[in-house]
Amino acid sequence: MATPLQTALDALQAGKTILYPTDTVWGIGCDATDEKAVAKIYKIKQRKESKSLIVLVDSLEMLLAHVAVPEKTLQIIKKTTRPTTIIYPNPRGLAANVIAADNTVAIRIVQGNFCAQLIAQFRKPIVSTSANSSGEMTPKSFKEIGPAILESVDYIVNLHQEKITHKSSTILKIENDEVVVIRD
Repeated sequence: MATPLQTALDALQAGKTILYPTDTVWGIGCDATDEKAVAKIYKIKQRKESKSLIVLVDSLEMLLAHVAVPEKTLQIIKKTTRPTTIIYPNPRGLAANVIAADNTVAIRIVQGNFCAQLIAQFRKPIVSTSANSSGEMTPKSFKEIGPAILESVDYIVNLHQEKITHKSSTILKIENDEVVVIRD
């Protein structure tokens, strides 16, 4: 019998969507390099493609393959102890519909074991967006995820479904050498 990790990996490789526990809240995800898969996420969330999504990577090496990381940002990454998403300019190698209109992308190096293993084995970044329809409250646990989301994704990871999360990631943007807090 396949493990949840293997089944999620198979789904990602097939261009499907997954509902999975991230290092913060439950997320809806897919291959961040596959435009068709990313389009499915926008449809599931009932969200306009002009509102960009967060991308998860498993390492600094994977991050550097998709964006340039200024020294100041590297220092933040090395010091942070909680999940921190950073908005980077001029991404490369990602689906066009995960990139914002201003040519930026929000990326987080995951701290969670399951996510890190999944991304490392997938060997590509994955999308992570909260498991709710656009405009609704972010669910703090699996039990709070609405039926519309549960019925829309291709695969639901059967792990950590009892876990309750109280906080999404911090989101930072580096603008002209200044760190701007978008969400704390």
